[in-house]
Amino acid sequence: MIRNCRIESLYSAGKVIIMRISIFFLAILLCATSPVFAFGSGSDGCGAGECRDCHSLDVKEATDILGKTGLDKIDKVEFSEMPGLFVVDVEKDGQKFPVFIDFSKQYIVSGNIIRLSDGHNITQDRVVRKPKKPTYADPSRIPLDDALLLGSADAKIKVIVFTDPECPFCSKLHEEIKQVTEQNSDIAYLIKMMPLAMHKNAYPIAKNIVCDRDMKLLELSFASIGNKEQLRALAARPSLCTTDAVDQTLAVAGELGIRSTPTLVYPSGLVDSGYKKAEQLAEIARTEAGTAK
Repeated sequence: MIRNCRIESLYSAGKVIIMRISIFFLAILLCATSPVFAFGSGSDGCGAGECRDCHSLDVKEATDILGKTGLDKIDKVEFSEMPGLFVVDVEKDGQKFPVFIDFSKQYIVSGNIIRLSDGHNITQDRVVRKPKKPTYADPSRIPLDDALLLGSADAKIKVIVFTDPECPFCSKLHEEIKQVTEQNSDIAYLIKMMPLAMHKNAYPIAKNIVCDRDMKLLELSFASIGNKEQLRALAARPSLCTTDAVDQTLAVAGELGIRSTPTLVYPSGLVDSGYKKAEQLAEIARTEAGTAK
């Protein structure tokens, strides 16, 4: 799963909340009106077991129900862990994801279902996204005079990182690339400031980071994510210099098709967006540098 800071999202937070509430009341309605619960004291029949004992749905019937939705294929039908629903694994344009059909077979639910006990997204467990074709950019087009160096200047493998000082996943990635440099002296990272418009404090913070070439300020900003007052205070600091380096970075990123953070550009030109663990980052760096172990 690719995780990054961007406006686009498969499901908005609002939809998640609405879906959570609507599914909750749907389940209550189904169970409250079902004879399974109204006549649950008998020794045989529906009342003797669980609600699902009286309900069934196979692939053929699910295909009939979902026939007009434009899906390419119905793969599998199971009972959902969410009471009162079947979970149907479907395919569309090479991507696999679940939809849910209620026991009455009158309603289709599509969206994130969150297990409240631990906040786990049970919908995403079944999502299989179509692998993206790798994209490449010419690293020589990226100016590096303003980049912060993480690792040794003598490292043979240098990876360019576009980051945003107010991006949560950039903060997580930063800890991973620090680990990479600590464990691999031949890998270093050149960090470019790419503040996104969605992060209101990022631009002035990014300019001061570039002006002062200050890794500590970047890490302080990362540590302040979630603390609006502290981020505003960092953004309100007087400008340390006059520079258009951040604007140039934003312009070059746009020309190269880089729209989100964090994004890494490897020596081969491979453009890779999102958070990954240190071990995987080191492996990709070596592979793309032609020095895979």
